[in-house]
Amino acid sequence: MQWRDDQPIYRQLYERMIELILRGQVAAGDALPSVRQIAADYQINHLTVAKAYQALVDEGLVEKRRGLGMFVLEGARERLNARERDTFLRELPMLLQRASALGITTEELVQAIRLASEEEGK
Repeated sequence: MQWRDDQPIYRQLYERMIELILRGQVAAGDALPSVRQIAADYQINHLTVAKAYQALVDEGLVEKRRGLGMFVLEGARERLNARERDTFLRELPMLLQRASALGITTEELVQAIRLASEEEGK
């Protein structure tokens, strides 16, 4: 994984875990990789990983089971999906204003969305 400079590493790791849950690659009841494993795999401090995992716990998406690790809670994917959908729809007016300011027509925007959707489906 390539880390970006625009966001703290723990936040990027948190976002990566959210994405894995949303895509169903880590399902309810599944264990997350251990803090030590992630730290070793990505060559980052274990406290950074622990901070990202704690954010997931604080949001009620995963739980810590003493001696066993972190596990995705039932309904985590559904809660995340609803939250992310709401966030996307709230931000849509800003996207449309930005497109308008750039002179992008509704038709151009719809075409770009269709093209991106086709690319995603490949």
